[in-house]
Amino acid sequence: MSILEIALASQIWARRHEKRGLAFDESAGLKALLRVAFVFFAFTLLIAALNIAADRPQMLAQSSAPVATGR
Repeated sequence: MSILEIALASQIWARRHEKRGLAFDESAGLKALLRVAFVFFAFTLLIAALNIAADRPQMLAQSSAPVATGR
């Protein structure tokens, strides 16, 4: 068997034997929302830290970027 056939057979076997929750409960939605918020917050902190490390703090109230206007 090739690797692709083994992977496909494994995927089919896993789908047949998994137990799915049929009902959507509020805790699952809350967990998903919290994960999205955490990822957004972490990404924002990462971008801010990279801007500070590059000595270019982000300013929201500035006009257009000087690099773009200089061309």
